[in-house]
Amino acid sequence: MTGKIILYCCLLLPMALAAQPVKTPGKVTAVSIKGQEVSITTQNGHALVTAYSPSVIRVRMDKQPLAKDFSYAVIAQPQAFSPQVTQNGEEVRIETDSLVARIGKDPFSITFYTKTGEVINADEPGLGTSWIGEEVTTYKTMQEGERFIGLGEKTGNLDRRGSSYTNWNTDAYGYTVTQDPIYSTIPFYIGVHHGLSYGIFFDNTHRSDFNFGASNNRFSSFTANGGEMNYYFIYHPQVAGIVSAYTQLTGRMKMPPLWSLGYQQNRYSYYPEAEVLRIAQTLREKQVPADGITLDIHYMDAYKLFTWNKQRFPDPAGMNAQLQKLGFRTTVIVDPGIKVEKGYHAYESGLKDDIFIKYSDGQNYTGQVWPGWCHFPDFTSAKGRTWWKQQVKTYTGAGVSGLWNDMNEIATWGQRMPDNVIFDFEGNPVTHQQAHNVYGLAMVRASYEGAREAVPNQRPFILTRAGYAGLQRYSAIWTGDNRAEDDHMLLGVRLMNSLGLSGVAFTGMDIGGFTGNGGPALYARWIQIGAFTPYCRSHTGINTKSAEPWAFGEEVLEISRNYINLRYKLLPYIYSCFYNATQTGLPLMRTLALTDTHDPLVYDTRFQNEYQFGPAFLIAPFESRQAYAPVYFPKGSWYNLYSDAKESGGQEKMLTLGMHTLPVYVKESSIIPMQSLIQTTQQKPTDTLFLHVYKGTVNNDFRYYEDDGETFSYEKEGYFQRNISYRPAEGALLLEKASGKLASKFKNIQLILHGFGSGENISTGGKPVNVEKGTVAFIQPVSRFDPQGESNPVVSCEVLKLVVPNSADAIKISFGQ
Repeated sequence: MTGKIILYCCLLLPMALAAQPVKTPGKVTAVSIKGQEVSITTQNGHALVTAYSPSVIRVRMDKQPLAKDFSYAVIAQPQAFSPQVTQNGEEVRIETDSLVARIGKDPFSITFYTKTGEVINADEPGLGTSWIGEEVTTYKTMQEGERFIGLGEKTGNLDRRGSSYTNWNTDAYGYTVTQDPIYSTIPFYIGVHHGLSYGIFFDNTHRSDFNFGASNNRFSSFTANGGEMNYYFIYHPQVAGIVSAYTQLTGRMKMPPLWSLGYQQNRYSYYPEAEVLRIAQTLREKQVPADGITLDIHYMDAYKLFTWNKQRFPDPAGMNAQLQKLGFRTTVIVDPGIKVEKGYHAYESGLKDDIFIKYSDGQNYTGQVWPGWCHFPDFTSAKGRTWWKQQVKTYTGAGVSGLWNDMNEIATWGQRMPDNVIFDFEGNPVTHQQAHNVYGLAMVRASYEGAREAVPNQRPFILTRAGYAGLQRYSAIWTGDNRAEDDHMLLGVRLMNSLGLSGVAFTGMDIGGFTGNGGPALYARWIQIGAFTPYCRSHTGINTKSAEPWAFGEEVLEISRNYINLRYKLLPYIYSCFYNATQTGLPLMRTLALTDTHDPLVYDTRFQNEYQFGPAFLIAPFESRQAYAPVYFPKGSWYNLYSDAKESGGQEKMLTLGMHTLPVYVKESSIIPMQSLIQTTQQKPTDTLFLHVYKGTVNNDFRYYEDDGETFSYEKEGYFQRNISYRPAEGALLLEKASGKLASKFKNIQLILHGFGSGENISTGGKPVNVEKGTVAFIQPVSRFDPQGESNPVVSCEVLKLVVPNSADAIKISFGQ
């Protein structure tokens, strides 16, 4: 009897295995090689592996034959090149100039190697890629000591190992510092181990999950609850190269309008018109440089889009014209919900043009947001975007310069849009499950294209709360409804650093915090950090205390003015860095993991908030009431911004902190162009460019860039651009011959030399030049408001100064002892 039971169980075992709920691809049964593509059939699926470029391999898999290829994120076609593709009985091998991909046949699996045979990334043996129902997952071997960075707008630590994350765009009001998900989805991360780094972009718009060793010590993985397995594997020796390759795939930002890089003032909400003008006038009277005023939902009539409240704003065009005379541009908030109301022009025209998303039975979907019950434009359809572009003219015609796209996750009261809502998806209808995460991206595309069509040669400014990979092509992003708390201020730094690793260079956070009421010390620290972020905007919520720079007293006003002044002086540097982002995808705000990837201390939670602002500055943000804190200096030498005191890299140092200054350092050999102080970008600086050069031992290059700051003429060589190189061993600074058809707005260049001895013999064109000793103070001392106190001293740097005429020709400055 026992033998019969054993025999029976043995017969059942294969049946049980065959009925496993987890389905793997199984063995490879057929291979077809056509140039750069390897088409594979397995026992349980189909795969297409493409050598997309020498550094990028694309992998597509599904249980059924692969569907028509389509992506909202990827705009680059495969590069035409000739990888070596071979096969034998055990594997298919794809070799490029940069890497080797080996595809195992029994079972199907992929391992990526360097050209010298080191494992960069591998499918986890026994797991690989598999399906549970419609859910698809790829499991990757987690390497010893592997770190994971990026993944877009995600809370938590810089190093994501040990954590898991969900991608589902979410209206996360007042989110916590560990809450996930929040507003946007960028399913792209970078793995770092054993001196190697790689990127994986999982281009699947369904709800997805990334596991970096949470609740397991075996694998990292990425999962989607529908659709195909579709990822791009990117290898480059430097993380910067990985970011550049990723943005080559998904696109890079356009040059922003110069005014959008100035200080922006906002609250929820400024109204009526007199209050808006009062804020603008006060900024001018208190000499706080600023370029933008932002209007929240109270400018609308009953929160209805494309309307103005006539009691609060009787003449929007007239108000905006007055603001422009004061040097301000206006940005207005736009939400996707169109109120269901007979006679309301946007509702009636939307019905007429049939542009709203629908239930599966054809009835328009209705959800509740600020105006009440609303329909929602289908931005995944061409006709929906065309309709939106026409509506945008309502704003551009009134002199509005910026569109702030909000609530586009899609947010509705209840936060549970039904899954049976149908989206056009460019003529291939899909459910909410697949369209949800790209709705924000499609909306900002329509906003950008609409603004550009309405005012063809004027750069639009578009801001968004939600988006998907590729959003950088159309929009800046801010980190949503944060809190007026120290930990949120530092979280905002990490969110922007992570977005920068994920292809989004134009980022910001609400300075001062959106929810709650912060105190003077918090606002002072936050605006100091904010001056060193790409998008610099103060904002606060409804029913909170005022949060303008003067609202916290005279001391905070002076601190705010100091750092906003410094930002405006740095605009030539900031603008040049933005141009670099349009060319390389590299962000202005850079986690130290971007440049010092394999230094373990940059991932230390004590130092993970430090970042570089462009290639020159090291910013060390700390909580507002910390009296002492450690800072870590990466390799190289560093100058204290305010005093030029030098620090050696590769060491920690305990700092004494104060409310008046933010710890900022400058890397040796840095080249920093600056200008005279202006109150608005509509004002011209003086005709001298101040070029700060910090003596160092390493070579450095800086690409300097100017254009008109407003139009798209730069796309037709309407710019002034030159490379500036510093070569310490040669004792030379070379301003190479400029390119472009635009003359520089600066007639002279004043070289300001930091760390150079007074005994330097400096010449240009072989002729000695007159050098003067001098000082530079980057910020002014804050007043001592106690009349019995002594005045604060000026902290300055001792420098050498010389002036040379600026021209488009090459200029060489030689330093000799």
